[in-house]
Amino acid sequence: MKLDELKAKVDAGEIDTVLLALTDMQGRLQGKRLTAQYFLDEVATHGAEGCNYLLAVDVEMNTVDGYAMSSWETGYGDFVMKPDLSSLRILPWQEATALCLVDLAWTDGSDVVASPRQVLRKQLARLTERGWTANASTELEFMVFKDSYEDAWASGYRDLRPANDYNVDYSVIGTARVEPLMRRIRNSMSAAGLYVENSKGECNYGQHEINFRYSDALRCADDHAIYKSAAKEIAAQEGMSISFMAKYNEREGNSCHIHFSIADQDGSLFHRDQAMFDSFLAGQLTFARELTLLLAPNINSYKRFAVGSFAPTTVAWGHDNRTCAFRVVGHGPGLRFENRSGGADLNPYMALSALIAAGLEGVDRGLSLEAAFEGNAYASTDRPKLPGTLREARTLFDGSVMARTAFGDEVVSHYLNAADVELAAFEAAVTDWERVRGFERL
Repeated sequence: MKLDELKAKVDAGEIDTVLLALTDMQGRLQGKRLTAQYFLDEVATHGAEGCNYLLAVDVEMNTVDGYAMSSWETGYGDFVMKPDLSSLRILPWQEATALCLVDLAWTDGSDVVASPRQVLRKQLARLTERGWTANASTELEFMVFKDSYEDAWASGYRDLRPANDYNVDYSVIGTARVEPLMRRIRNSMSAAGLYVENSKGECNYGQHEINFRYSDALRCADDHAIYKSAAKEIAAQEGMSISFMAKYNEREGNSCHIHFSIADQDGSLFHRDQAMFDSFLAGQLTFARELTLLLAPNINSYKRFAVGSFAPTTVAWGHDNRTCAFRVVGHGPGLRFENRSGGADLNPYMALSALIAAGLEGVDRGLSLEAAFEGNAYASTDRPKLPGTLREARTLFDGSVMARTAFGDEVVSHYLNAADVELAAFEAAVTDWERVRGFERL
């Protein structure tokens, strides 16, 4: 939606609220609701302010130590939320409301370099220097429950009722059970400017996914963040709940498969330049372990990497082989690779940044692509494995010269601290598993 279209809708009384939002380190929308007239009069041109702690808290919004950009010592000041008017759209699931995403800058006009959207913009700028663009789509799986978020909270997230009681992967009958919710999400996303392709059931009980059309990488990340927030909001309005946890239980986890390709002014480049494609994919394999932290940022993320679960454990590529971390699919202009490592809990801006950085390093080094893996990659004994824990991934990211070159020390340190905060919180927690094992028997 253009700014003049918004003005017309405000004048007609159709829009009265604009949600101004950034994406935080956890990939969540954070921001403030503005009166639409104030947005038009002041914020659309001059921006607004937000506390810089929004990029320096844990998942529960606790202030934590270790961040250079935001702390008690620096007074938790503001950064500037600069509206990206190309992201302006109506939110059909919220009455008389529009949304505008922002880029973040300091008051002197310089970028907040650790902001996920700015991290991705930097990597896209590296592509632009070569006359290239990135295209991507993210496939998000999630669990649907009949319980409301409030009831789930009150129960301590125990004994929740999944929307389906059996595997409904591709099942028409099974998915019909939740079609009122899924149809509303699909249609709401379409009305908000996202190009919906389909929805389908998945393997775990109550597990589903909705897929969107391939688009440029920044729009893909923006749409991903909007959709993830919207799906939760719509489920809440229906008295239900949705979880994007990477691993909700011991069955199949929630993935975020990323389809990715590079284009130039003449269109898709991968199928026209085999050497470039090979080196770009070789970069993915070479640096997959070092960059796993950007695709699996939480303790829970690593429980998804399990043999025979359709989540990868082996760093390998194959032609249409779902046991590999990288699956090459499509042909002609549709040739692309699919990164299967990420879970539904990833931050899309950081994940796409990782793919671009790894690919460019592969191209710049002229890396050779190993032979495609044939057979069951889970059973491989001679290929490297993805990190098995957040601590291992954190160590690999910390030691990555490539990551520091591509992202800069400030960004690397910022996201290392996020991992440290997550690790410290988990290691201080006493879990249900420990109580069951130890309450009486130890």
